Order: sequence, then C-alpha cells, then structure tokens
Amino acid sequence: MPVHLHVFWEDSPPVLRVHNLSKSYGEQLLFAETGFTIGQGERVGVVGRNGHGKTTLFRLILGEESADAGTIETPKKYTFGYVSQHLKFSHSSVREEAASALPKNQDGWVETHRAEAILSGLGFAPPEFDMPPEVFSGGLQVRVNLAKALLADPDMLLLDEPTNYLDITSTRWLERFLRSWQRELLLITHDADFMNKVCTHTLAIHRQGFRKTQGPTGKLYQQILQEEEMQAKTAVNETKKREAAERFITRFRASATRAKAVQSRVKALERTGIPEKLAHVKDLEFQFTPASFPGKIIMEAENLCFGYKEDQLLIKGINLHVGKHDRIGIVGPNGRGKTTLLRLLAGELTPQSGTIVYRPNAQVGHFGQTNINRLSPEKTVEEEIYSALPNPTRGRARNLAGRMMFEGDAAMKKTKVLSGGERSRVLLAQILARPANLLLLDEPTNHLDMQSIETFTEAVAIFEGAVVLITHSESLLRQTVNKLIVFDRSTVTVFDGTYAEFLKNTGWSTEAPEDQKTNAFCSDSSETGENKKTARRRRAQEAAERKKKTKPIEDRIKKREQRITLIETKETELHTLIVTASEKGEGNKIKALSLNLSDVETERDLCYTALESDYEELSQLLANE
Repeated sequence: MPVHLHVFWEDSPPVLRVHNLSKSYGEQLLFAETGFTIGQGERVGVVGRNGHGKTTLFRLILGEESADAGTIETPKKYTFGYVSQHLKFSHSSVREEAASALPKNQDGWVETHRAEAILSGLGFAPPEFDMPPEVFSGGLQVRVNLAKALLADPDMLLLDEPTNYLDITSTRWLERFLRSWQRELLLITHDADFMNKVCTHTLAIHRQGFRKTQGPTGKLYQQILQEEEMQAKTAVNETKKREAAERFITRFRASATRAKAVQSRVKALERTGIPEKLAHVKDLEFQFTPASFPGKIIMEAENLCFGYKEDQLLIKGINLHVGKHDRIGIVGPNGRGKTTLLRLLAGELTPQSGTIVYRPNAQVGHFGQTNINRLSPEKTVEEEIYSALPNPTRGRARNLAGRMMFEGDAAMKKTKVLSGGERSRVLLAQILARPANLLLLDEPTNHLDMQSIETFTEAVAIFEGAVVLITHSESLLRQTVNKLIVFDRSTVTVFDGTYAEFLKNTGWSTEAPEDQKTNAFCSDSSETGENKKTARRRRAQEAAERKKKTKPIEDRIKKREQRITLIETKETELHTLIVTASEKGEGNKIKALSLNLSDVETERDLCYTALESDYEELSQLLANE
C-alpha cells in the first residue's frame, strides 16, 4: 500500500508540494489523487466544510498521520510551527514556558522581551507572566502553546482555528502579527474576515480535491460556483444528446440501410459514458421563528450589579434598554463577565442589586455555553428537537433535524455520542423550533463552518425580533449589531452605534494612544465640562482627519468592487456563449470567445490583486490610527 512520504531537496526555496494525495477513513474519502503547492512567503487560508479534511491535511503535513497515496515534499531542514493541544508544561512560569520555544541561539533580554510582548498580545497581564501555566484555564493554556508556536521562528506556521480561545482584542493583535509574518502560513479559521485580512491566497478542500487561488475566499468560491454551473449545464446538454442518440439507436437498430449510422452512435455513447452529476453539497438552514411583540421595548435592566464575590463586582451599574428590533453585541476580553451578563438577562443568575424587567409577551430564546450539558444523554437528536416544538409532530422534528444536517439515521443518534459541534447544532435546532422575539446567543457560531456562519448571519439580520449576542467575530459584529455592551479594562459601558463606529470613535483601550485617556461613553469620567468639550472637539477633529486619509482608499475600493462585478458578469456571459457555441460546433467562434475570456480573467485577477492591496493599505492605516 502506498504510504505518506516526506521528500527533501537541497537547492529550492522554502515551498511545500502536495502531489497526488489520497486519504480516506473507511468509506469516507477525504482526498482523491489531488495536490497543491505553497510558494515562498505565501500566507494561505484553508477553507472547506466541517469534516472535509482540513485538520487531517495538517496532520499529514506534520507527519502525524500517513496518506493512502501521494507525496508531501519540503526543502531540507524546513521546519513547521503548530499549536499543540497537549497541555503539559515543563517550566514554572508562563514567561519561561513561552521563552522555552525560542531558538537556542536566541536568548537574553531581547528574546525574553519578545516573549512578554507576544504573551501580552494574547491577553496575559504582566503579573501573570510569573504564574505557573497550570493555574490557568484550558483556553489560556492553549494560548501559551500558541505563544510558543509564534516564538519558535519556524519556516511555516500551521494554525488550526487559532482564534477559538482568543477574545476580540487578542484576535485583533494576532491579525496584525500574522499580517507582518514574512514566511509561510497555513491557516484554518471559520472567520472569513480574519482570513481575508491575513492571507494572500485561499486553498479550498472541495469534492475531495484542492483548489488554490490568489486572493480572498469570496473570489475562489465564486470561481467554483461558476465552474459548477457550467459543468451542470454541460451535463444537461450531454444528457439530452445521449437521450437523442439512444432514441435513434432504438428506432433504427433493425434498419439495414442505417446500420452504419446506428453503430457510429453506439460507439460514440461508449466513448463518452454517462455524464456524472455533481453531488449536492448541503448547507445548514437557519430560519428563526418570530413571535409577535406589540410594544417598542422588550426588556429593561436598571442599575444592574453582580459579582460571584460580594466585594468583587464583575458588573456594576449597567442600564440597558432592548428595543424590539435591536441587535446588541456584548464584546470584550475573556473572563470579564460577558457570559455572566447574558445569564443574568436570561434569568439563570440573580443580580445582587438592580432590576431586569421583561415586558408582557416577551418570548426569549437562549443559546448558552452551559446549555450543552442540559441535553439528555439518552435522548435522540429527534427527541430533543421534538421536545422543543410548541405543537410537536415527528415530521416537523425530522425536518428541523435535517436542516441541522442530521438526516436519516443521524437523527436517531443519542446525544451522548455526539461531538461538541453536533450538540451545538441540536441546541440551535431547539432555538429555531421555539417562537421568540428576543434571542440571547453566547458564541453561537463557534462550531460552524464558513458557509454556515454566512447563513446564520443572514438569519440574524432578517429576524423579526431583538438579538443580544456574545461573539469575538468582528465580521459578525460589523454585519449585524447597532449597539454594543463593551467590557474594556475595569469598565462596562453601553455604546449606541455600530461596531465600525465604535472602532472609529472610541476603540479598545489597549490599542489607543497612551495620551488618549478620555472614553467617549464612560459615565464615571471626572473631567470638567470644559475638558469634555475640548475632548469632543479633539475627537471630532481626529475623526475628520482620519476620514480625509481613508476616503480616497474607500472610494478606490468601491470603484474596484464595481468593476469586478462588471467583469464577473461579462465572464459569466462568455461562459454561456462558449457553451452555446460548443453545442453548435462553431470552432472559430469558440476560439475567439476563449481568447476574450482569457483577457477578462486576466483583468479580473489584476483587479483582485489591486483590491487586496487597497484593503491592506486601509487596514494598515486604521491600525496605525
């Protein structure tokens, strides 16, 4: 049986080559004689559905698993850095553990300072540098391993969902770090916005094969969509031709005068074979069930205070009004009280002081981190969904199970055998089953792939009710919320505006200039009235100056996107014309159209490259502000 190989060569630049790779587990085929290459300096985002082989690819590259066939080639002495999920440490402090990954010829004050800088970026406070890694939560221990991977100075970084255990400020720091990474990178993440900002190329695992292109995820998926549309049309046309040929053969098989023509068609059918239809790739289907609400305000919280210790309040004096169409994001570093606040609003915890009042007719759907443990281990997926339906029928339960990709026998699995991601899908199905006019959602996209997150985001956007959600995904925040509850340092404040407006007008304290002490929405500021006016004028002036710098780039981006839309429309038209010309056998026309299509595709690629450069320039400008 062919085995996984690492082949080394002497005089080539750092590059990875995957050739004719095949890998399966039992009847599940992941890769079928497929491959790709990584060039020097490329940062490549790896995308694909859950279970299609992204993590397996990493294990094959690292030699942790063997391929059924094919080779994986790297230059001699080429090294990989990856985040180990093995949480066992050999040093007495976080600082020493992180610094232990530094190359042996790099030690001393500069390297220790570098280790501290990376630990700070990943959310560790200076007093925590001297604490043992074992005293931290599992998520923070994974961050220590992430720091070690970043400090090891490898030729290529392999990062599998590195943002899973990061809060929003650490994710923003990691984004800046990876954008400055000068070597190679393979990145798996379900956050399309993060991937597009960091990566130069996209690699898709699709239909047991690899597809790689320069540019963002959307460009690659658009290409795949257009190719499959053309392939589907071709298959339809080929089927029609085959049916016509079969009718001819059946009708004239007994005719001696047409025996030659019949035999010719028989041989043609044998050569072409039966056109293969593309298997349907199923998506999760999100559609929340709205409950009517006659008023304007669904819920009010007044002077809300809570702490697990009486003398240590996580939440102090929050005032919040949730309107019937509000989209409110709860954001901030981990461990500051975001989940606690959501549990207070859901009634799972009782505030130490203050009130939470729901208006009559309020119906709440709550997706919480702790809810996963409330599934009955002996119940099936179907039974759990059935129990959540207001007017349950087995048909409706099976339909919802199918929408969450528990089709057929999968709906009869007991919840005790499900993975964490599968249990999350059961809980989401229960949320979809119950009518609600207020959704309280704690990291609802954690176990979803990129396509499912897109579908989920659309469902949140069109939901006819209010949504309060915790997420570290800036993409989800940008597309949905119109108000924020911000945990930043020791304050919890309400910002009335979008996430983009928050970043422009206020921003995170860890990213703000040191002399910028004023928080635009901090209620306990001790500034005088005159100082507040001065601060407002200064912020307005800074915003105007920032806009002056960013507007030309934003205008350029808008024009490029409009041009790309026109180009891709032209590209689709040319594909259609080529198919039509192929059906008519118009060879010269096909040649001319193909040349035209090649020019259009070249212009499209140039536009995407320029667009990527514009986004990079804009991101750098905003990051430096």
